[in-house]
Amino acid sequence: MMMKMKGRNYKEIKGMPYVRREFIPGAPRTKIAKFSVGNPSQDYDLKLELRAKERAQIRHNALEAARVATNKKLSEIGEGNYYLFVKIYPHIVLRENKMIATAGADRLQEGMRRAFGKPIGLAARVEMNTIILEVSVKKENLGEAKDALKMAASKLPIPTYVKEIPLKQTIIEVKEK
Repeated sequence: MMMKMKGRNYKEIKGMPYVRREFIPGAPRTKIAKFSVGNPSQDYDLKLELRAKERAQIRHNALEAARVATNKKLSEIGEGNYYLFVKIYPHIVLRENKMIATAGADRLQEGMRRAFGKPIGLAARVEMNTIILEVSVKKENLGEAKDALKMAASKLPIPTYVKEIPLKQTIIEVKEK
């Protein structure tokens, strides 16, 4: 029986990033299907940003789960009424030294000898206040967009917050006396 590593084991940032794909045989592809979804050319009122509260690594399958959850919730308001964009790209290759945990396994494996590990996935490193997801919506769809980003935050391994940015400045005309 092989012991599988959990995603939380890769959350902490340790050492140098392993990114040179030309030297990595069998480097995995990213699981993120689309980085932008929706209508980018519409005139939106607000932009909501899902930002990281702490420094960590986010695996590519967690990013895809967050994107899918956000897109599913936002599709209720209509495909052309929002624009969702994944701002970070998972380019760091994660490695695992797989160990066998069955009887007689001590004859099969090397332990810590030659323990470099094989590529198993990708991750994106984020610093504090890094934008993870970005959603542009009209003012009437603000509640649904906040709910969608709250859903996305539950799929990520780090605490996050939502920042609202108005895209249109309200012009208040001052009557001259």
